Amino acid sequence: MHYGRLAAAAVAATVVDAVYGFVVYGMLMTPLFTRYPAVYRSAEAGPAYLPVMFCGILVAMLAVAAIYAKGYEGGSGVAEGARFGALFGFFVAVFYASVNYGTLNIGPAVAVGYAVAGFVEWILNGVAIGLVYKPSASGSPRRAVGV
Repeated sequence: MHYGRLAAAAVAATVVDAVYGFVVYGMLMTPLFTRYPAVYRSAEAGPAYLPVMFCGILVAMLAVAAIYAKGYEGGSGVAEGARFGALFGFFVAVFYASVNYGTLNIGPAVAVGYAVAGFVEWILNGVAIGLVYKPSASGSPRRAVGV
């Protein structure tokens, strides 16, 4: 595992995630969030918490990039990243949407929105990681057994 490429991939995925999050969660899904003012921060109060959020995203992306690097099977960075992102996205979308729906006072439209948006978000994050994290040429690609 090359730590410089790992860090670069994490930074790239954090940037992709921030842009996607601004457009999808910050703009497109805002009408859904405003239905639940007791659950979500207002547009006025929210920015004060963004530094903590972005630091958390970067640390999480370091972990996700390391998982990608450990599971890399060879091939195109875009294809590997998209496959990884789809698998990770499916996990995150189902987990996050179901837990939020079960514990927060939100409606099903928000939960479904989280699931769909989260799945797409992680495919894009995976592609960003796959494009930036390139395994060393000396390392041989691994293939999953029985897949």
